Amino acid sequence: MTQVAKVDLTRIKPYGDTLNDGMVQTSFTLPVPYGDEANEAARLLAKKMGLEEPSVVYSKDLGVGYTYFIVYGKCIHTVDYTKIEVPKVDIEIMTKEEVEQFIKDNIKRNVVIVGACTGTDAHTVGIDAIMNMKGYAGHFGLERYEGMDAYNLGSQVPNEELVAKAIELDADAILVSQVVTQKDVHIPNLTELVELLEAEGIRDKVVLTCGGPRISHELAKELGYDAGFGTGTFAEDVATFTVMEMVKRGLV
Repeated sequence: MTQVAKVDLTRIKPYGDTLNDGMVQTSFTLPVPYGDEANEAARLLAKKMGLEEPSVVYSKDLGVGYTYFIVYGKCIHTVDYTKIEVPKVDIEIMTKEEVEQFIKDNIKRNVVIVGACTGTDAHTVGIDAIMNMKGYAGHFGLERYEGMDAYNLGSQVPNEELVAKAIELDADAILVSQVVTQKDVHIPNLTELVELLEAEGIRDKVVLTCGGPRISHELAKELGYDAGFGTGTFAEDVATFTVMEMVKRGLV
């Protein structure tokens, strides 16, 4: 029987073929024409990144003086996993049925949630996965929850329109999805929403959450939100936090 090597959690590094070999794959584009010189530029850049024995295993001409690369190499750095602390939503996630029962027992009325992709963001995959009735990967969306009135406003919704709808519906919670984050466009957009809610005097009257590939709980809190949800989030995560936060803050 092969003995499994013990992992030193104070000095972890990437794993390729064998433990601690440090093998990684990275990809990037350089503004140089395709050719041997381009490959060498990519290899040297990977070496300056700290990769040992870098090798360009694939390159593709993107036209107009640009080349795409895939590079293999060995990472020489390690991380102490035992000292890592990540701010996150620290609650025990309830099932859909448990959330529904929690609402009956503690809120005793329907919870109104309004969600949207705001600003110029036209990618609804995230907000649809959380809110739409069919949900995602076997996890039903908030529209299917008994005791919840979920309104998905769709994509490219101005913050002003989202706030107006929340006021019109007397929403208990607002959920914002941000998928398009190039040049950190999501930061001013998310910040503006908080400012608008504060100007209307309703920020402390709603549970405000946001989610997306580059959203973390830490970032959300810094921007004035109650919670942030990244990739791998399902409707029950958002639902659990929302109803528990409502009860915690007396918004029932």
